[in-house]
Amino acid sequence: MMAALALALHAALILLAAPLVAGLTRRWTAQLAGRSGPPLVQPWRDLVRLLRKQPVLPDHTSWVFAAAPAVSLAAVLAAALLVPSFALSTAAAAWADLLVLAGLLALSRGVLVLALYDSGTAAAGLAAGRAGMMQGAIAPAWLLAVLALAMLGGTTNLPVLCAAVRDAGPGLRWCLVPALAALGVVALAETGTAPFGQPLSQAVAQEYSGRHLAMLDYAAQVRAVLWLSLLAALALPAGLAPEGAGVPSWLLGAALWAAKAAGLAGIISGISAACATLRLRQAAEWLLAAALLALLAVVALFAGQAGA
Repeated sequence: MMAALALALHAALILLAAPLVAGLTRRWTAQLAGRSGPPLVQPWRDLVRLLRKQPVLPDHTSWVFAAAPAVSLAAVLAAALLVPSFALSTAAAAWADLLVLAGLLALSRGVLVLALYDSGTAAAGLAAGRAGMMQGAIAPAWLLAVLALAMLGGTTNLPVLCAAVRDAGPGLRWCLVPALAALGVVALAETGTAPFGQPLSQAVAQEYSGRHLAMLDYAAQVRAVLWLSLLAALALPAGLAPEGAGVPSWLLGAALWAAKAAGLAGIISGISAACATLRLRQAAEWLLAAALLALLAVVALFAGQAGA
């Protein structure tokens, strides 16, 4: 019963926080660039405005194009339920696996790539091809970071990994720093944040309208909160309510999660304001560097465990 309640509260927290975090990030990025920035509630206004509009679909597209926004949103929402926010133990803890998370995120982006190809326009095809190349460059860093974390916790289950990082000694934590840095680069690339500004989201926005576009915008907002929660849970696991904790521990964990998420959103805003968009080759080089960082963490953890 308590695990189901924790999952329901976690879902409500993520769903409500997604547009707010998007508004904070946009406003802070604009202010750091010398502009006033949009209001914090602007993402909510945009979602309401788009939901009121009737979507328009091209005549030559198939059912894939029409179903892609809903499938993408459903995959992102399912992935968000797996990432801890304020508590380690929820009803979804048994399925909260990094490999499952990677599969759901790949599904979310994959259906959008198929939809762009289905639209048949030249710009959409180029954007879909670039997105596919970026996913190929992201995969090595993502998988090597997962390997480093699995070496520490002996599993890819997220609650177990968060507890292992929290209870690890200083030496092992320092060994994880390159892997967490690699995950941060992957998060920037996955969310299309500068300097990894990707044309996929822009191309999708040009092809869709109405409630379909609202679903895609909301999926992007939830994806950003998902990555903030993942980085906060793995890099700063302190404050996560342990198994069997009650409502007071949940409230404390939620407050700490909000503080950690806001801090990471501020860092992302600073990076977005300071960095220009990279070319495809430069972005691949950054992701290669992230893969090397994750590999360094794997070697360091192997050496540390062998020495122990």
